[in-house]
Amino acid sequence: MDREAHLATHGPAPDLGPHELAALAEDIGLRGRGGAGFLFARKLRAVADAQRHRNPGAAVVVNGSEGEPGCLKDTALLLHAPHLVLDGAVLAARALGAHRVAVGVTRPDVERSVARALAERDPAGPAGPAVDVTLLPERFVTGESSALVRGIDGGPALPSGRRVRTSDSGLGGLPTLLSNTETFAQLSLAARLGAAGYGACGLPTEPGTVMLTVAGTHAVETPTGVPLAYVLELCGTAPGQGVLIGGYHGGWLPPDAVGAATVSRDSLAAAGGVLGAGAVLPLPETTCPVGETVRVARWLAAQSAGQCGPCALGLPALADALADAAAGGGQGALDAARARMSAVEGRGACGHPDGSARFVSSALTVFGEEFAAHALGHGCARRTLGALPLPADGPRPAPGPLPVRGAGAARSPAGRLLVDWTLCRGHGLCADLLPGLLRLGPDGYPERAAMPVPARMRPRALRAVRRCPALALRVETAG
Repeated sequence: MDREAHLATHGPAPDLGPHELAALAEDIGLRGRGGAGFLFARKLRAVADAQRHRNPGAAVVVNGSEGEPGCLKDTALLLHAPHLVLDGAVLAARALGAHRVAVGVTRPDVERSVARALAERDPAGPAGPAVDVTLLPERFVTGESSALVRGIDGGPALPSGRRVRTSDSGLGGLPTLLSNTETFAQLSLAARLGAAGYGACGLPTEPGTVMLTVAGTHAVETPTGVPLAYVLELCGTAPGQGVLIGGYHGGWLPPDAVGAATVSRDSLAAAGGVLGAGAVLPLPETTCPVGETVRVARWLAAQSAGQCGPCALGLPALADALADAAAGGGQGALDAARARMSAVEGRGACGHPDGSARFVSSALTVFGEEFAAHALGHGCARRTLGALPLPADGPRPAPGPLPVRGAGAARSPAGRLLVDWTLCRGHGLCADLLPGLLRLGPDGYPERAAMPVPARMRPRALRAVRRCPALALRVETAG
């Protein structure tokens, strides 16, 4: 979406002062969407406090690195709606009086997309911040806050190992507001809609929407409160043996927990999961859960920054112990894996050892019987198919449109657009997107419940399905 289309869709972004912006973020309960889930208002106030007491300057950093292999949501935003993200970052920078907004990314196509968006925007002028984009190495730890700041500052994109908050000293030593791509996009929308408008969607306790990456390929925006199993169904998949929530620093939910969970932090926490960076990875019935765990554990070990013993030595030892158990090493191998896991927890220079141990601990719990059987030499006889995505499998695809339920293959020549009257709320966006095909009656609702879709208009019909706020439309394939 270029600048002109962005403004036509969303309108101009307002200017808000620091107190107004913090109050808005607090009213909507906005949390960082990169994994840790810190309250955005608290981050904003921490930077403002550091400006008053330490350094009057400030900077804003957009974390678009997304080193998590199972995540594409931030990439989708920066490829398809970069101005929404930039508006949110500039809005925060203006509120703080920051003179620089830096966007850190790890994909060349994302860097080009952001650079094109920056070229379309008006020059910052004396009152606005300068905005730039930096391409960084694609590593799992690049997204750690100190690694990201060091990389943008021209140093190695590795964690510093120092317990210094970026709100106190970040980019160029300035108090820095750092959050991920989706957080700034949500802030941009909330500033336009206001707290009440933003809260019209989602749960009262967690208003708005959440972006997820399902099965490593589908970037999905969903209102909070939607059943997790329904999101999986829309993406053409099922819970399988279990679902990894929050990516490779997250945890596993067994199928029954998935069936009871909704897309919300509270619901997932009650089920024993964490939303994290929004990665939702179902494990198919056809692959070996033990082999998949070992495979990811080895990759996590290889992602070590090599700056502390628990990470550089502990994670490879943990992966080796898991592999030994998987190969029939007996109960002793399982006990060794648990001991190695405990040895790295709470001792790393960054959060990578803890997150990796959390992933392994969750797998040993949810797939405990599988691990015990493998350790005793009675494996499941299933191959390890590589269902959990890793960079070694090849470059991650650019996220495309979400397949629509019932839409059939994209090559289908025609179909019908169907309206579910039990869901339709008369928003009217479909009529704007499909002039000549779908007409509204005097009451503001579609005149008909079923309309034939010519092949040439199929892409626009699918777009209308994706844009319907009430999820009341679907495309049925002809024949």
